[in-house]
Amino acid sequence: MAATAAKMPDQGGTYTFQSKPHEGPPAMKFRDPYQTTNGPALYGNIMYDRRIVRGNTYAQHVLPATVQPDPIEVQRQAEARRRILARKRATDQLRPRSAEPVEGRKHIDVQTELYLEEIKDRVEEADVECQTDAFLDRPPTPMFVPAKTGVDNTTQILDGELFDFDIEVKPILEVLVGKTIEQALMEVMEEEELANLRAQQRQFEELRHAELVETQRLEEQERRHCEEKQRRMAQQKEVLAIEAETARKIAARAFAQNYLSDLVPSVFGALSENGYFYDPVQKDVEGNFVPWLLSRVKENMGHVLLSRVMVDELIRTVCDKRHDQAKKQRDAARLAAQEENRPVPKVDAAVPP
Repeated sequence: MAATAAKMPDQGGTYTFQSKPHEGPPAMKFRDPYQTTNGPALYGNIMYDRRIVRGNTYAQHVLPATVQPDPIEVQRQAEARRRILARKRATDQLRPRSAEPVEGRKHIDVQTELYLEEIKDRVEEADVECQTDAFLDRPPTPMFVPAKTGVDNTTQILDGELFDFDIEVKPILEVLVGKTIEQALMEVMEEEELANLRAQQRQFEELRHAELVETQRLEEQERRHCEEKQRRMAQQKEVLAIEAETARKIAARAFAQNYLSDLVPSVFGALSENGYFYDPVQKDVEGNFVPWLLSRVKENMGHVLLSRVMVDELIRTVCDKRHDQAKKQRDAARLAAQEENRPVPKVDAAVPP
């Protein structure tokens, strides 16, 4: 292990690792022209090896081969495929099609483009050859090595002084194994927690279902009690209404018998007091003449008020114009006085009251 830590199988000069210094394989000056490329590709760097998985391996969700598919998911996918086929079939049925050809004829494809082209069954082909001279690949440019100066010194390194695979790999293995065990424990704990959550959810569902049944039973019982209470109250209200109606009828009969004894004198007296026996002339004056007179007076007063408002508006307009003219005259006199350096004369504007 100390001599050779890891060595890939010999694949015609692929990558190998050895801890001891050794002489490398001789490099060819030119590429072998007879080397075949049909064999497997040789990779010297794992960054370009196609067997190396790229990306985050935690995001890959690979199901084992023994897991059975979810029947609900399979049914949902089948239903989705069935809907897609039904929609496609309906679309094909609704798509407009040409009428069927009459007997003795058939439909053919016709070009409808602006520029027609000739359609041939066989594409025209032509073979062309060209002979080139064989040239060798340009050899790589040798690396520039400056002239050596100074004195060379050497030292001896024994086995195990620089790198010991068993010692160096131990902490890496401890970290890998520890992380793996920790991840496994976390997954087991997560599965147990999910199982406990499912059990608690199932118990909660059962408890809620029982409470829902009990609540429905109590609601139905309360509804029956309320209906019975409303029915009894309605019956009692009907009995009370019948008794009250009977009492009102008895009282009305007694009152009618007592009141109808002297009905005629009281009726005529009441009609006279309420004005049913009136003077036709007075009724006509109060009902027709007085309202007409009031409407005419109101109309005349409205005309008078409108005329006063119009006169006031005319007076206000004239006063505003005279005031503006006086203001302009004062401003002109003030400007003239400022130009001549003399006091401003006072101009009185005659404003009507």
